[in-house]
Amino acid sequence: MNKPLRRISLFCGLLVLALLIRTNWLQYVQAEELSTRKENRRVQIAQYATERGNIIVAGEPITGSAVTNGSDYKYKRTYKDGQLWAPVTGYASQAFGSTQLESLEDGILTGNDDRLFFDRTIGMFTGEKKAGGNVVTTLNPAAQKAAFDALGSNKGAVAAIDPRTGAILALVSTPSYDPSRFAGNSKDDEKAWVELKDSEDKNLVNRALRETYPPGSTFKVVTAAAALEHGVVKEIDDPTDTPEPYFLPGTRTVMENHAKGCEKASLNEALRVSCNSVFANLGDKVTRDKMVETAEKFGFNNDKIDIPVRAFASIYDKKMAKDGNALSSIGQFNTAATPLQMAMVTAAIANDGKLMKPYMVDQLTAPNLDVIEKHSPQEMSRPLSAANAQKVQQMMVNVVENGTGGKAKIKDVKVGGKTGTAQHGEGNKKRPYAWFISYAESPDGTSPVAVAVVIEDSEAEREDISGGGLAAPVAKAVMQAVLKGQQ
Repeated sequence: MNKPLRRISLFCGLLVLALLIRTNWLQYVQAEELSTRKENRRVQIAQYATERGNIIVAGEPITGSAVTNGSDYKYKRTYKDGQLWAPVTGYASQAFGSTQLESLEDGILTGNDDRLFFDRTIGMFTGEKKAGGNVVTTLNPAAQKAAFDALGSNKGAVAAIDPRTGAILALVSTPSYDPSRFAGNSKDDEKAWVELKDSEDKNLVNRALRETYPPGSTFKVVTAAAALEHGVVKEIDDPTDTPEPYFLPGTRTVMENHAKGCEKASLNEALRVSCNSVFANLGDKVTRDKMVETAEKFGFNNDKIDIPVRAFASIYDKKMAKDGNALSSIGQFNTAATPLQMAMVTAAIANDGKLMKPYMVDQLTAPNLDVIEKHSPQEMSRPLSAANAQKVQQMMVNVVENGTGGKAKIKDVKVGGKTGTAQHGEGNKKRPYAWFISYAESPDGTSPVAVAVVIEDSEAEREDISGGGLAAPVAKAVMQAVLKGQQ
């Protein structure tokens, strides 16, 4: 072979080698990246080529699938009582992607999860159509509906937890939306999506998990726990050394009380009538660092609370000055919490100081209902001792029976609670947020439910009226629904 032919042969060989390298690179290195790119319509077509598995509540599916007309996506998602369950399911849309459980458990729901490989393989031999698995939730349908109906037209949210296990029983956000309205990819779906996306009411935001609010006086139970745990208070009925007026540390700013009788008030009485000065004073004596320590044991400053949907981090400032810490100790200043976080606080207190990790998915099942994965309750932390938790319980029961939380009373049931009205906006000029946290105790002495309720834009004129008047009845409805289901 002459020299020019050898050169051509060598060049062609290099081209073939380059082609082989490129092909293998695409197939083995970039395959996953390319297959999951949003521009790859074949992935979406395959995703909607079969019916999705379902999200299950109390043994019943709250989702389904329907044939899409005039589209290369064969099936689209449907939802039963979409507005009621949207904060749980999220949405799965042919045009606008997916969120929450629909997104996080997409592999199971589409049948593409590696744990369903055996089912897919068997189906190839039996001729059975590919099917998705199911996501079985911990939700209590009666509690969910009670929360949704009780919130009504208010903007707000409810989170309810079983303190014994951490199982989420209700997760409601209003105003809500129906995911079925934009599950397809038609012009009508696009119009519905744009209306929701641009809405001032923020319907698409899950307020129970993805909105933080100043918790107001509901945070005083955290301060009470810190004061007991760090030895600032020994007995809940002993007088404190709180003067009247009380000046914020290092300032001449008076801490305003909306309640009377706060001078030297005991911890028990201060929680009953919600004395700002007592809890600001106690927060200062506990110190910022120890307040942070206690708050973090309850879940504050944790940006990795997954249920499995990730909740926004609730905040207790680690760097504020003494006056800021005093204000934060009554749930103002930089303190911010999600409704889920305040339900966790209540659950830990109701469960004698043991905080269980919150979760919303009980199990994942294959199309044939075989269990693929089963959740086991996990302890998250111990924010306070059992003895101190029982002292806080005693004070919270006093709030309901003799204080600002009377509208949460349930006949023949021990209920503990705390009201709160959180000021916000420049100069605190905006309408305050109405809060209520509570738990109910069963005859066997355990607490099957802990609830946190927040209502935005309330008509409150002063501390705690709004929380006790607006939010407490919502919590009561949820607790009654859970207790009734146990009878």
